[in-house]
Amino acid sequence: MMTRRGKIAALRAIQRDIRAFRHPRLPGRPVHGPPVPSRIFLLGQAPGPHEARLGRPFAWTAGKTLFRWLEGALGAGEARLRERIYIAAVVRSFPGKSRGGGDRVPGEDEIAASRGFIAREVAVLRPRLVLPVGRLAIREVLGHENPIAEVVGRRLRARYHGVPVDVICLPHPSGASTWFKMEPGRSLLGRALRLLARHPETRKAFRSRSRPLTPATSGHSP
Repeated sequence: MMTRRGKIAALRAIQRDIRAFRHPRLPGRPVHGPPVPSRIFLLGQAPGPHEARLGRPFAWTAGKTLFRWLEGALGAGEARLRERIYIAAVVRSFPGKSRGGGDRVPGEDEIAASRGFIAREVAVLRPRLVLPVGRLAIREVLGHENPIAEVVGRRLRARYHGVPVDVICLPHPSGASTWFKMEPGRSLLGRALRLLARHPETRKAFRSRSRPLTPATSGHSP
């Protein structure tokens, strides 16, 4: 079994490769969080332009909403959440803007190009709880696409990169989304957050104010 120190070293090696990653259709600099040896694995879609500039995932408006949800469920602020949850993304670089003005949804080749990083992270961490955020991340974790109302608000089981995990899906916290602000999304989100609060891994991670799993450093190193 890999030690805590060994996991951190292995995650840092993966993150060095992430920082060196380039793809011709992904204009942004690669982004990752700190090397937290956590059994809770949060998977977003892709960094936005502000995350690329600030060098950490969920660093802007959607992140504020996400961390507000998690704080309400787990009683921990953003700094402590970042210390105790490993944060990854389906694609590690900002994909650019769509013609309509929003962030472009990554293509299948871009998703495939980043999938190896996730497989390596999962192999190191062996997570017990995965939190996919948004439709793209949910599809990647479950292996199929469902209407979001069928998966949010339920505790699911899946085999993710060969590791059996519990899955609690969350909607994307984008300010452009209205799904979680009206029914049934609003009630389903509340149910998902209650499931998250009761899960053994979150109870273990947030039941005491012990030292962080890793120093709270910036996610991106130049």
